[in-house]
Amino acid sequence: MTSGKAGTKGWRLTFERRSAPYVEPLMGWTGDDDPLATAELSFPTLRSAIRYAERQGLPYVVEETEEQNTNQRQSRKMKHAFSDETLERLGLGSLRESYDKAVAGAEGRQDRRGEEGWAWPMAVVCDPSLSLDAKRSILIDWAWTEYLIDQATNEGMPENGRPSRLHEVELALLALERGNAAAESAAPAPPRAAQAVAA
Repeated sequence: MTSGKAGTKGWRLTFERRSAPYVEPLMGWTGDDDPLATAELSFPTLRSAIRYAERQGLPYVVEETEEQNTNQRQSRKMKHAFSDETLERLGLGSLRESYDKAVAGAEGRQDRRGEEGWAWPMAVVCDPSLSLDAKRSILIDWAWTEYLIDQATNEGMPENGRPSRLHEVELALLALERGNAAAESAAPAPPRAAQAVAA
């Protein structure tokens, strides 16, 4: 026997049974009146599966296998290491904790993915509706996506039929932090409390 993993990645949308199966009296086979009981749709990502269910007005429950949980944990570790290495390479290593905090809060803020919400990375930097943490989270996530596309292209598997935009995202990260540093240095210092000195 072999235990290959082809076709095991991605997400499946299955439907709950609306009626119980029954034993067909003539032949003894198992019968079923529910045509959706055997229907199964495949999606490359959880997000695409959820979007489909929401477009169709289907209530859904997300169930993950232990292997998916393990893969997600490994992916998070790799993404974290990539984030740290990228910040270090760009001279932004002192902001690691700020980026960790921004990424940790992304789900609570319901940050969109960069490549899905903006035409180019600098649009994220210029978007006045986003907080600094949201901009950091979106850009570092976008950088990770572009890094993966770059890796796939280098291995002869062009993703999305386009070159990586990692350099654009890195320039946007630098512009964001330069703008933030300039804004912080231009902000007026808080007033000092007066001290009474005895003569």
